[in-house]
Formats: sequence, structure tokens, C-alpha cells
Amino acid sequence: MSSILITKSRVLDPSQQLDLQADVAVSQGLIQQIAPDINPHGFDQIIDASGCLLTPGLIDPHVHLREPGQEHKETIETGTHAAIQGGFTTVCCMPNTAPALDSPLLIQGLIARANQTAHCRVFPVAAGTINRQGSHPAPIHALADAGAVGISDDGDAIFDSSVMASVLKACADVDLCFMQHCQDPTLTRNASMHAGEIATRLGLIGWPREAEEIIIQRDLTLNRSVGCRYHIQHVSSAGSIDLIGTAREQGQPVTAEVSPHHLNLTHEACAAPDGRSFNTNAKMNPPLRQQADIDALRHAVADGIITVLATDHAPHALHEKQQPFASAPFGIIGLETALPLYAQALIATGLIDWPKLIELLTINPARLCNLDRLGLGSMALNSPADLTIIDPNLTWTCTEDQLAGKSTNTPFIGETLTGRAVTTIVQGQIVHTMLPIHQSGQPSL
Repeated sequence: MSSILITKSRVLDPSQQLDLQADVAVSQGLIQQIAPDINPHGFDQIIDASGCLLTPGLIDPHVHLREPGQEHKETIETGTHAAIQGGFTTVCCMPNTAPALDSPLLIQGLIARANQTAHCRVFPVAAGTINRQGSHPAPIHALADAGAVGISDDGDAIFDSSVMASVLKACADVDLCFMQHCQDPTLTRNASMHAGEIATRLGLIGWPREAEEIIIQRDLTLNRSVGCRYHIQHVSSAGSIDLIGTAREQGQPVTAEVSPHHLNLTHEACAAPDGRSFNTNAKMNPPLRQQADIDALRHAVADGIITVLATDHAPHALHEKQQPFASAPFGIIGLETALPLYAQALIATGLIDWPKLIELLTINPARLCNLDRLGLGSMALNSPADLTIIDPNLTWTCTEDQLAGKSTNTPFIGETLTGRAVTTIVQGQIVHTMLPIHQSGQPSL
């Protein structure tokens, strides 16, 4: 493996409460030294990171890589290529594939496939019920043994309370988090966007906040006697924040995540500029809501109620998103635009600073999925050299030709963004960089 010296950066590692100007030395795939003015002699590769932040590799605990079964949307190879462009060194992939990741054999197969084709680390999240149908618990103990780092029926809530209680108990037994997609299906039949004036104007069936809040309340009640690590995916409603905050104050082991689009866009984005036609690239699940919800979500991050940021990267082919709004699939891609969108919503508004943002993107998701036990999410000495270099002031425009994944379904095309991952290092290997690389102080050929 190459030895790498990264110089003149602002080193941010919330896991160790590090915030200092320093150089970082990497060799044999591990962090070897963090100190000012390390002698550059003998390093294979030297990166001048002046003006940049150097952080543990970013971790996204909620992505859809679509493999197996939906490779026309995305693959492990293309999705992880997008991940490293966005600064992510680790992603956790959701089980709503075809077939669903509900057996040890499928989990092992996905891990093997990732080992062959992925550009970054990939860890599977397994289904909580057989075929994600919500009727019978999946073999959670065996799924954990096979390598699952979390359990979820993502895309659907487990609606049967008895089944849900069994899944929570099994997750507690194996010390895996359960990640819930909070949606009461009886309140969202044929719904495609937030229940509000925009849906009424566009003639679409509305999706109420209560569909999310009811599931959260039920699960928190079920979990009181179980104590499973319960994680709420892609929170969208201000009312959910109150439920989560109260549960955390009571000592329940509950965490929650929020996605870039729910921090930056309201339901108004679902209407095209003419106000009468549709923008399916803004069709999300859960849906984009109102400014009051955005404000509540942002403040929940600042107040420590929401402790994880996750993209819910959801690729879809162009022809799928070109359908009428009610028929088009939910979701947008997010790996490559996440970092500047988080900064736009949370740092530019003065709610948090860069060290806090990096905590939400590194050690917190690592702990959620037990990846801290592998040394991920940290720059501790002798830990894996998974690193991200960020230029917080780089301004760039998101265009389709810059996107590395298979799909381009995002409402942020054409947006000017500030902040970008300029180098991504996985296990001591530079897998993406926009910065010059030098050898032993001499320019590389």
C-alpha cells in the first residue's frame, strides 16, 4: 500500500474532539501520525490540503444501491462511485431489492458482490420481515451472523404490532439497530405528496404528517419494555420531533436521521415553474412538507434531537420519473450533493459548525451501525485510513454530466452549491481526488 502525507489541513475528528491544524500520515492502510509539520521525506504521495478540512471518511447509513434486481437504476459499482465523489467512504444499503435481503445467503452474496465491485465500503441492512411483507419476522439472528449491520423493512413500516414487537426483541438480542420507515399505510393510500394547498391545487391525494407520527408513537410504546436501539429514518414532520425529543429525555434508546431534501425543500418544489404541472424529481417518501417542518428539523439537529444525517439516495431511471406525478416512483439521488446541502441548511444558517456537522456524518452513524467497533468514523491512531478532504468554500454547479451514478433524478440540477469533497481515501487508497498529488515533495508524472 502507498504511504500518504496530507499536509496543512484543519483536522476535524469529533470522536476524539480534535480540531487543529496538522499533517496526517498514512501507511499500510492505517492512520499512523497526526502532528504539525511531519517530515515529508519518503512518502509515496503528498497532498497539500491548505484551506481544507480533513475528516474521518463520511458514512451514510441509508442508501439504495438497487442491486440485486434493479440494476437499470443503480448498481453497487455505480452507486459507490457516486459515494466517493461525495466524500463517503462507507455506505449501508437498504434491503428493498429484488429479492429483498431477507436471508443469510442474500446478505453474504451482497457482501461478496461489494467486495468485487464497490469503490468504498458497503455494509448491508437486512429486512425485518420475510420479503418485507410485514407478516413474519425474518431470521434476524442468522442475518446478524451473516454480516447485516442493521434491520429495516425500509420502504414500508412493519404495520402489524405483534410482528413489530417480535422484531424489536430479536434486534435487541443481537444488538442491532432497527431502522423504521414510519408510514401508516392506511393514511397514505394513493397519496403522493404532502397534504396541503399544493396537493389540492395539483389535484393530488395528500399525505398527512400523522402517518409518520402515529408509527413513531406506536413503536416507542412497544419498545419501552424491550430496549431495542430504535432508529427513525428520514424524519419529515415537526410533530415527530416532539415525540423523539420526549423519548430521548426519558432515556429511551431512540435515534433519528434527516435527509438533505427535507432540510432544504418544501412541497412547493413538487410544482413545476408554471405552478400547474408537476416536478416528479421532488416526489419523496416521506414527502416534502412546509417551511415550519424544515425549521423544526433544522433546530432538532442543532438541539441534538436528530443525531444522524443520511441521504436516502434513491436512484430511478429517467423513464420512470417521466410518468405522471401520481405514478412516478418516490425518491431522489443524494450522495454527491449531500455535503453542500447539509452545510447550506445547517452551517450557513448559523445553527451548527463544521465539527458538529462532521460528527453527524461520521462517528454517530458509525455507532448506529456498530461500525465504530471496526474503527470507522474516527481518526484514532492505527484505525483504518478512511478519510475525506473537504473544501468548505468551493463553489460549483450541479449538472447531470458531473453525476457519477446511473441515474440523475434530483431537483438540484442547475443549483450552485458551496462546499465539496475534494479527496476521498478508503483503507489508505486515494479513490477520488481533485487535488494535485506529489511524490516525496516532487510533482508526480
